Amino acid sequence: MIHELRIYHCIPGRLPNLLKRFEGVTLGLWERHGIRQAGFWTVAIGDSNQDLYYMVEWESLAEREAKWAAFQADPEWIAKRAESEKDGPIVAKITNLILAPTAFSSVR
Repeated sequence: MIHELRIYHCIPGRLPNLLKRFEGVTLGLWERHGIRQAGFWTVAIGDSNQDLYYMVEWESLAEREAKWAAFQADPEWIAKRAESEKDGPIVAKITNLILAPTAFSSVR
């Protein structure tokens, strides 16, 4: 199992728009494409409360590449994303990490 940590650094004031898009659009499309989320978090105490952290689980890098590419190319995703950004961009920057568990991790 591979875990991918993605951090979306939002343009100030646009985090509610990103949360709405995930809840109302993205998660349904992920389900259709077989993308499994491991959790979502916002920052309660820390450097920025304008960020969304989430993790996705993959069986392999090959699965990630195939499913992520299919999701990104999905016409419904392209249209809904554009619609959600009609008032301007939501995300300023995305940080993406593929994590490898340590030998003593409870998650493997």
